[in-house]
Amino acid sequence: MDATSSIDALEWLRKQIEETAPDPLRAALTEMVNLLMAAEIDGVCGAGYRERSEGRENSRNGYRTRPWDTRVGTIDLQIPKLRHGTYFPGWLLEPRRRAEKALTAVVAEAYLLGVSTRKVEDLVQSLGVEKLSKSQVSELSKELDGVVKSFRERPLSGPYKYVWLDALQVKCREEGRIVNVACLVGVGVNSDGRREILGLDVVTAEDGAGWLAFLRGLRARGLKGVELVISDAHPGLKDAIASVLRGAAWQRCRTHFIRNLLTKVPKAAHGLVATFVRTIFAQPDAESVKAQHARTVEQLAPRFKDAAKMLADAEEILAFTNFPKEHWRQIWSNNPQERLNREIRRRIDVVGIFPHRPSIVRLVGAVLCELNDDWVVVRRYMTIENREEDSEQKGLSPKKNAA
Repeated sequence: MDATSSIDALEWLRKQIEETAPDPLRAALTEMVNLLMAAEIDGVCGAGYRERSEGRENSRNGYRTRPWDTRVGTIDLQIPKLRHGTYFPGWLLEPRRRAEKALTAVVAEAYLLGVSTRKVEDLVQSLGVEKLSKSQVSELSKELDGVVKSFRERPLSGPYKYVWLDALQVKCREEGRIVNVACLVGVGVNSDGRREILGLDVVTAEDGAGWLAFLRGLRARGLKGVELVISDAHPGLKDAIASVLRGAAWQRCRTHFIRNLLTKVPKAAHGLVATFVRTIFAQPDAESVKAQHARTVEQLAPRFKDAAKMLADAEEILAFTNFPKEHWRQIWSNNPQERLNREIRRRIDVVGIFPHRPSIVRLVGAVLCELNDDWVVVRRYMTIENREEDSEQKGLSPKKNAA
């Protein structure tokens, strides 16, 4: 056979797939799900399709069509019916992840409220949903709102040794305008050493009044035993912590502090100054950390007086030294909270502008509820049980929260 009459096997296979199935992935997914349902229904019946068996307990009675929204489009599933009783593949048609349902509900709600653009319509299609009725959106929203409300109002069973607090800005439509609102989130470590999302609230601005109401709400739900709060140096947040969590120490996030400190020095010196400051946190014990802090102030003073003064006054960045060394990496900055914020941002960026505040609470609450469930089953974030024993051995006495 000469070269001109040879057949390209890959090209031939591609054409065959395109002719038999316009969307191979969608066809493969449909076939796989149908096989799984067939296997499950055979187990329920006690025998295969048209199989004669003494152990048969039931038999098939046709099919019913049910649309299934996926990322490859809406698939019309053929769900087997039984002659006696009913069969429903709850493992398939009941989404396992709350955030996926929340995302669908929020985007669709924006679409139905008339605040969407062509981009929002494309987003709905990118979720694999061909159409959504108002009743479907209503049912999704009703179910999710109940789950999120229960999660946000659940009693807190502390004590929570460490608490991280932070806020992120979200765009929202209010009275015909697009405004930024603050989404307040609190995370704590419980007595088992596992992280737990403590609360969520959406307020007009990240000010003292918003943080005060947020922390009072956590306190009313059972927040107690807090020994250290980690956050940035927002004045309203600092005042709220001092007012509500009396007796708890405050750790200023070192990452945020270094960013603020670098504004006091020329850009060309940013790398040098940041390296000097980081040496403070690389020491083996609390005494060495404090000594290095003093040395760093002396090193910066000749060239960068403003930065040296700011560092000398920032004793709150050393609050972590009163706690066990094995916890230092987790508690000397707000980085754990920043990672959580990035995950939230990854989900909400799909929406862009929310139609109203309840839709923010719905989606962000569902994401946090989902993450909180994941944290329950993963390994512990830190070991809390030996914390007081270690402190006694080192002669340390962390402050107790009077609450």
